[in-house]
Amino acid sequence: MPVKAKRYAPEFKERAARKVVDNSLPIAQVARELGVSGSTLAFWVKDYRKKLFLRPLSPDIPSQVLIRELERRNRELEMENAFLRRGLRRDGVGPAFMP
Repeated sequence: MPVKAKRYAPEFKERAARKVVDNSLPIAQVARELGVSGSTLAFWVKDYRKKLFLRPLSPDIPSQVLIRELERRNRELEMENAFLRRGLRRDGVGPAFMP
């Protein structure tokens, strides 16, 4: 008999993803704390980040909040770039591992 996939409330998914993104915590650590699979949480984080970056910043945001949001977005992009750079060969062309 197949095992049924566990369903999580959208609010739980967003809270978990926000914990990773806002606090710059490792996905594995948060997944262990919440008792969910790391790959499942990674999908939630990916969706949450996509939703955040598509959301335009409001022009009436106070400057301190705007700076904090822009710094957070910048930190996320820097982490993504660092991850992608690790996948390139030393000459910068193609993947690092060729079978």
